[in-house]
Amino acid sequence: MRNSRRIKILAPCGILGYGYPRESFLNGMAQKPDAIVVDAGSTDAGPHKLGAGTAIVSRHACKKDLSLMITEGAKAGIPVIIGSAGGSGGKVHVEWTWDIIREILEENGLEEMRTGILWADIPKAVVRERMREGKVFPLGAAVRELTEKRLEETTGIVAQMGHEPVVEALRQGYRLIICGRAYDPSPFAAVAIYHGLPAAYGYHAGKILECAALCAVPGTTKDCMLGEIWEEGFRIMPLSKERRCTSLSVAAHTFYEKDHPYILHGPGTVLNLENCSFEELGDGSVAVTGSRIEETEKYYVKLEGARLAAYRTFVAAGVRDPIFISRIREIEEAAQRQVEAYYSEIPKESYTIHFMNYGIDAVMGELEPLRDELPHEVGILFEVLADSQETADTVCGSLRSSLLHYGYEGRKATAGNLAFPFAPSDVSFGAVYEFSVYHLMEVKDGQEMFPLEDVTIRQQPDAVREDGRRTKPGERKAAEPKGEV
Repeated sequence: MRNSRRIKILAPCGILGYGYPRESFLNGMAQKPDAIVVDAGSTDAGPHKLGAGTAIVSRHACKKDLSLMITEGAKAGIPVIIGSAGGSGGKVHVEWTWDIIREILEENGLEEMRTGILWADIPKAVVRERMREGKVFPLGAAVRELTEKRLEETTGIVAQMGHEPVVEALRQGYRLIICGRAYDPSPFAAVAIYHGLPAAYGYHAGKILECAALCAVPGTTKDCMLGEIWEEGFRIMPLSKERRCTSLSVAAHTFYEKDHPYILHGPGTVLNLENCSFEELGDGSVAVTGSRIEETEKYYVKLEGARLAAYRTFVAAGVRDPIFISRIREIEEAAQRQVEAYYSEIPKESYTIHFMNYGIDAVMGELEPLRDELPHEVGILFEVLADSQETADTVCGSLRSSLLHYGYEGRKATAGNLAFPFAPSDVSFGAVYEFSVYHLMEVKDGQEMFPLEDVTIRQQPDAVREDGRRTKPGERKAAEPKGEV
């Protein structure tokens, strides 16, 4: 029998902490959604947040966004699901998010709201074992092989969970689900699958909803969207009068962040969007049909890990002298040679120097087709990456003074070549991380690596743990030991 039910998912914003209008959110709640789902993370900002264990947004921003979601979700009796908590979804990020949520629950008398954490941390011992079994592969030709040394240097590893752990948490009755690192559409897809609706439409709708109103006109990640999913398709609807969806805007976002025109790989799945149709319904919403999905023969999860690669010091400055600008690369190379000659005792392999000339080629580099069309002013950002902060500071300071006073032919004044917007001019950034693990790992199934922990603050006295013991009010059930991290 075909499932005739339609379910609705409210997506408040593109990233938890980006903010959203209260009016739009309440418009969404008036539609009686079956769940509130928000994506909180991404690797878009690079490896630093994962490696350093810091969040993408501020605590204040995260709490402001979550407070309305959690309190309204509790009033409506619907699940609130957070994907990739804290940004990178590692243990420290999840615990940071849980600390904020616990505060919200206690402030609003919601301590009995059943809360679960789906951990996504992968022990190095597990990765090492799968490496020996030949079950770990680089994700793309540009990714280096994972060696024992790079694994050891990695600060921590997470894996992107699919829908299966979230579906199980919903089946167990959790009303607040905090996910570690999750494949962005998975928490949305899990709601559809839990209600017996096609995974293809759950994942395709999730692909669009995870960025909230970015698929609308005008597009933004800072407004709410509603997704309605049924057996034969789904609908995307803005929740603000300022926005509308068009078939073009929704189709365009379908192909956002993809390396193939219509194939989208996820944990254990391949989503095929070749035959999709996008239909404007006349009320600012768009209906989508024709999405297909297949399960992969083997189940792979994407691993993400970062290692400390260097220390950075950088300087931002401006140049307006047309003679300097016309010879900018020549002058920069000369200043660099001057620094290298003076600090000959510092091995060249222990540091690198990069110049980014904004207004000429800083964005596209050597691929810039207009490199020789010089502007009247240029912003120069130069950095030194070194094996210690002291070396980075030393070399960058010398580079700054060399470039500032370098005497090039035709210079009319000796007061200085650079205009500095800040003082001090040299910024000691600190640790720089790189992705050391960006690989696929074969697993048994979608639930093998993602344990569920009950962290409900005030549990019912007669609740029974999986080990058969009865919990006491306020007792937390510990997660199974996960080995070396």
